[in-house]
Amino acid sequence: MIILLLLSLLFLLIIFTKMTVTLDLNHIGDNDQFKIKFRAWFGLLRYTINIPLVKIDKDEPKLIVKQEQKMGSEKADNKVKEIEDKVTPEDALNGLSDIKEITQHIVGMHKIIRKFLRKIRIKKLEWHSQFGIGDAAHTGLLTGAAWAIKGGVIGLLSQYMKLQTTSVVTITPEFNQFCSRTKLQCIFQFRIGQAILAGIQFIKYWKGGRPKLKTKPFSFFSN
Repeated sequence: MIILLLLSLLFLLIIFTKMTVTLDLNHIGDNDQFKIKFRAWFGLLRYTINIPLVKIDKDEPKLIVKQEQKMGSEKADNKVKEIEDKVTPEDALNGLSDIKEITQHIVGMHKIIRKFLRKIRIKKLEWHSQFGIGDAAHTGLLTGAAWAIKGGVIGLLSQYMKLQTTSVVTITPEFNQFCSRTKLQCIFQFRIGQAILAGIQFIKYWKGGRPKLKTKPFSFFSN
């Protein structure tokens, strides 16, 4: 009886636990770094995914993608697992085909996805960009387009999620030199129970008809 009570309390604790997700993107020229941090229970539970490098293989027409996964606090000496994948042109074409197949399949899931997104609370959103292409006129045109794109993205986020902070967005054009820098940080929260409920609804819908996919990264959608 006591064990059942403890399990019930643990289940309720997990259901109502808030998960904080931090997305960090840094782009400076050819150097790209993307980091995703998951945090719960006041930092007692941490999980970090680092994607520090995306480059072109000079010997073969392939992309080299390295990924690091780390559990626990950043200060702790934890074991880091590094994964390296090579993507061939054929894989890329099959991937595009799979994305189209998946997109068509999830059209009917719009209500489920939208309902879950409305539960997500954005706590911080900063997006800074600095770029130039060496020509003042063309840089000015690109600056206007960049403001339109950023405004559209912020509008979509505020429409589908709860934006509980004032977004900080800047664009700094460099009219006389070529440069490309972007720094994006987004922090949002949701309850694990809400994610579990959305997952159950997702699986129930997905079992109604699995898509036929060609590539390994998307193969789990067909299982």
